Amino acid sequence: MKYYLSAPAAHLAQTRRPASSFQNFLTMNTKRLFGRLAAATLLFSAFSTAAEAQVTTHRVPKYTGPAQARPVRSTSSYSSTPATGGVQFGVRAGVNVADVSGDAVSTFNDLAEYTNGAVTQEMKPGFYAGLYATLPLGPRFAIEPGIGYSEKGTVLNGRIPLEQFDFLNAKVTATGRLAYLDIPVLAKAYLTDGLYVYAGPQASVLLSGKARVQAGALGFNAFNTDFDVKNQLRTVDFGVVGGLGYQFQNGLGLSAGYDYGLSSLDKNNNFDAQNRVIKASVNYSF
Repeated sequence: MKYYLSAPAAHLAQTRRPASSFQNFLTMNTKRLFGRLAAATLLFSAFSTAAEAQVTTHRVPKYTGPAQARPVRSTSSYSSTPATGGVQFGVRAGVNVADVSGDAVSTFNDLAEYTNGAVTQEMKPGFYAGLYATLPLGPRFAIEPGIGYSEKGTVLNGRIPLEQFDFLNAKVTATGRLAYLDIPVLAKAYLTDGLYVYAGPQASVLLSGKARVQAGALGFNAFNTDFDVKNQLRTVDFGVVGGLGYQFQNGLGLSAGYDYGLSSLDKNNNFDAQNRVIKASVNYSF
């Protein structure tokens, strides 16, 4: 017995065939897509592994030993000198050993020789203190103006030039006591790290001038008088100074120098005599 499909049923059967072909097409394309994704994933994984291996090969091994400080090289052998920094201020104090020199002193020395040493000349100790400012001009040079109180002068000793009177121990001492306000302008040159030399002009303003005369015998002072001689001396004494010093890193410093006066002390030019001073001081820069 044969069965025949009606027209609607035949049409429905023909409609289902294309659906089955579309499902097969989707399945095949999906498999191809996943295959390509899997291949791309494997390729990316291979490149990542190779890159990590290369980085690991060039990685510097970690140092596990004790830490060591690297030495720092100085760019200049004078980098620690005050001349390489900014402006510095400081204080200075020390001692003077003063004397006078000139024609008047030459005449006095002739007198001392004539009296067979009955009259002698000595250097007078004194005090010095002041302020200064160091202005750097480079790694090795600086300008240092300053101002300070300085004691100068000289000492003359005399005795009776007769042996018969030696037991009296009679003597006369004349001390010139001069006080000045020194205003130097120094040029400093650093020879090594801390060691320097200096030189420059100096103007000294006379603050006071006195002459003390002392006379005595048998250990007793019979005469002791001060005379004011400021009005007989020149108000401003010009000279030059020079010396050397050493500046430590902690701010302390040592220096020694010589003052050479150029002006005659007598303002009336009745005699010719100039100041001579040897000085040593301690300073501190901050």
